[in-house]
Amino acid sequence: MAAINLKKTTTHADFLPENQLILNAVSEGIYGFDLDGNAVFINPAAEKMTGWQAQELLGKNIHDCHHHSHSDGSRYPKEDCPIYNTLKDGAAREITHEVFWRKDGSSFPVHYTSTPVYKDGVLMGVVAIFRDISIQKQTEQSLRQALEQVQALSEKLSFENQYLQLELADRTGDVGISGSSQPINQLIQQIKLVANTESTVLISGENGTGKELVARNLHRLSNRADKPLVSVNCAAFSTALLESELFGHEKGAYTGATSRRKGRFELANNGTLFLDEVAELSLEAQSKLLRVIQEQEFERVGSSQTIKVDIRLITATHHDLLKRVEQGLFRMDLYYRLNVFPIVVPPLRNRLSDIPELVSHLMQELNKKLGKKISKVSQRGMQNLAKHNWPGNVRELQNILEREMILSTGAVLEFDQLAAEPQAKTPNAAATNTKQTLAEIETAHILKILKQSQWRISGPSGAAAILGMPPSTLRSRMSKLAISRPV
Repeated sequence: MAAINLKKTTTHADFLPENQLILNAVSEGIYGFDLDGNAVFINPAAEKMTGWQAQELLGKNIHDCHHHSHSDGSRYPKEDCPIYNTLKDGAAREITHEVFWRKDGSSFPVHYTSTPVYKDGVLMGVVAIFRDISIQKQTEQSLRQALEQVQALSEKLSFENQYLQLELADRTGDVGISGSSQPINQLIQQIKLVANTESTVLISGENGTGKELVARNLHRLSNRADKPLVSVNCAAFSTALLESELFGHEKGAYTGATSRRKGRFELANNGTLFLDEVAELSLEAQSKLLRVIQEQEFERVGSSQTIKVDIRLITATHHDLLKRVEQGLFRMDLYYRLNVFPIVVPPLRNRLSDIPELVSHLMQELNKKLGKKISKVSQRGMQNLAKHNWPGNVRELQNILEREMILSTGAVLEFDQLAAEPQAKTPNAAATNTKQTLAEIETAHILKILKQSQWRISGPSGAAAILGMPPSTLRSRMSKLAISRPV
């Protein structure tokens, strides 16, 4: 472009014919300016893009016609315009973030260059070459949106995969709802009645009775069976971490939040959310849970953006929630929201006739897990099992059976070690028949399980698993009750 000669009094007619033919043929818009900033040349492409005809702009200040405002409509002073600044300092400029305004008042994004024109070393004017980049901007926006969608899907799959891996790692094989006793038949009937509804279910029962298994069957028989079932043990997290676990958090929401994370409510969208040990929720968390149940919406920690969800809620607890309401530990309004359809899972001591069927089912699963081929339990072994009080319920049965199968060298189990153990009274019986305090009863039971597990707290055969609580909770209770391993 430096070959173009612009005199001090340059006019549209002064361009050489051969140069004008070239300038008229290009698809980019081209303006020529004299040192006063007035237009001296406008090619047809510029006319087409702006709607302004050459005769309307020649000899005029073009900035006032189509470069007068920013994209947001705010005033764009001529003193700030790169084209006119080139007239001042003779420096070339390239701009990609501005808009030109058409004659009809609409605007379009442009990429333009502002190039000084010299003759014999003297600045004679400026040539501005521009093109409409609307399609390019739209393409970039579409690509950004597509990338955001891909990233969102990738993030969702990553979270779901992480969650499923954690769930699988925590499974030793589902035990199934085995048994044909009257309490179990009644339980199965209740599950079938409510499973295919959207009603909130509150499952109660002692630790180890299989409350989570009931929740899984409720989901499996529901209209949401092909959607995710997401579980949260409310007792396994501190108050601060539980809120993040349930609702998710944004990057930088708190110390250690190095990336954005979706919560269990988002992962359970269109599916079922199972809140185990719901009585352990803090009053603050209960308040937020109540809002989600009522509004079906929440915000991530560190975000003000509202996220709407569609979930079916199932909760479980081994506490008497109504008593906790009376004690001021649980919100009454939340209790009534959760207790729409209560299901009570019977303890194993109330359905001892189911033990043979339970053992048969558990042995099949454990044979696969342990690589064993143990076929049955002897009659004496079954009698030993029937005499046990089962304070840890089905979970205790599973752990004792696994231990027996590991130790066994034959094909038949006897459970002689179980028969030799002193039989502890159930918590209810102990509270009724002795003058022990609740803390003393709890201490005695924890000590019994610790001795039975050889003081192993964690692991599938550890005391925490038998008692149906996280290892961290058991250690906390041991500290509070001053329970320590004998030296």
